[in-house]
Amino acid sequence: MAQQPSNLFMRHEYNDSRLGAILGFTDDIKRDEERFSITSRTIKFLWNRNNCPLTIQIDGMDLELLPDQMITVTYLQYVSYVQTHLPLSAILFNREFYCISDHDSEVSCNGILFFGTQDIPIITIPQEQLSKFNLLHDMFIEEFSTPDNIQGDMLQMLLKRLIIMSTRLAKEQLIVKTLGNEQIDTIRRFNFLVDMHFKTKRKVGDYADLLHKSPKTLSNLFAIYNQKSPQQIILERIALEAKRLINFTDKQNQEIAFELGFNDPAHFSRFFKKMTQMTPSEYRENLLLVA
Repeated sequence: MAQQPSNLFMRHEYNDSRLGAILGFTDDIKRDEERFSITSRTIKFLWNRNNCPLTIQIDGMDLELLPDQMITVTYLQYVSYVQTHLPLSAILFNREFYCISDHDSEVSCNGILFFGTQDIPIITIPQEQLSKFNLLHDMFIEEFSTPDNIQGDMLQMLLKRLIIMSTRLAKEQLIVKTLGNEQIDTIRRFNFLVDMHFKTKRKVGDYADLLHKSPKTLSNLFAIYNQKSPQQIILERIALEAKRLINFTDKQNQEIAFELGFNDPAHFSRFFKKMTQMTPSEYRENLLLVA
């Protein structure tokens, strides 16, 4: 059974001002998100430790998080807690505290837990593993109460442990189980690279070169395991960013077009309509009507 959060407010922070590094820990991210010393460009684990489901909104879409479920979000996503009426535990950190790219060869998390995916990775903590996650939760709290010269190192170790435990579950739950390790690695690395380069690289061949594969090999791999085609993933990632920019910024259509690598706003408009069945202006007007 999930643990009910304590009624006592709990917020902890480790901050290294020399590096601009932060690790934050809270039992209620809705209450505390703006109370941390660094609030931008953070990566978050969001964990429902209640006995009831709760709702959060990501990129304008409602998402239900069941008890003992966890998701990861990055600074590329727009997260709202307006619909969240229960305490939502969170662990947040930035690149300066722990760079997941630097450690990717050790934990293989890019493209599964962070970045590289348009589908929110929802992880369900099995009942038999819940005690391990709760113990890790308590170890974080204990370490925050031990401010010494190795506290940062200890907190990094605990964060790495959380990433490893969560990545193992994600590989079991989110990736087709018949995929081999090498095939999983190719798919996640492709998704990660698309997230990093979609504004400048539009062709499957661009990513095939980066992965030292042929475009046909990539397309066949994604087809065999019922994944979206590599080209479709690229196009949908561009469309997703366009919708995010329309939804959450004041940028005009022409600015968005140039930011996404379109030399001609009309070309961007045709692309957007092909992907969403609406022009950017129609999409913007529809948002106003819904609001």
